[in-house]
Amino acid sequence: MPGQPPARRSVLKGAALAGAAGLGAAACSTESKLGHAQTPTPTAPVNLGAADEVPVGGAKLYREQRLVVSCPAKGQYKAFSAQCTHAGCVFDKVEGIEGNCPCHGSRFDVTTGRPLKGPATAALPEVPVKVTDGKLLAGPDA
Repeated sequence: MPGQPPARRSVLKGAALAGAAGLGAAACSTESKLGHAQTPTPTAPVNLGAADEVPVGGAKLYREQRLVVSCPAKGQYKAFSAQCTHAGCVFDKVEGIEGNCPCHGSRFDVTTGRPLKGPATAALPEVPVKVTDGKLLAGPDA
């Protein structure tokens, strides 16, 4: 009927849907702390800590720095942006050598940067990485 307020159930359902939509938007928001950045790779060298924290034959996610580092052999390291090339969300985890994007399910080989599962089709940007005094440094001039 016109002029009557909506039923309580309709109001609560609408509020729940709006809240869920807001959570999804925050996960990929440019405003969120770990949302996508305009520059997906460091613009200055970043100290990632002890190099031996990256397992040989495995990889480690540095979510705050938006980087993922793999170690194919002792003393050898490869780094890539951990920001998905589809919508820019930061990986939430690395399982084995696969980086996972929580926003749309893209998966990447973190040893090569290649996409393994879409919707992403572009490879992750590689980031220079080196070991100095036992610490991993990633980014330009690293």
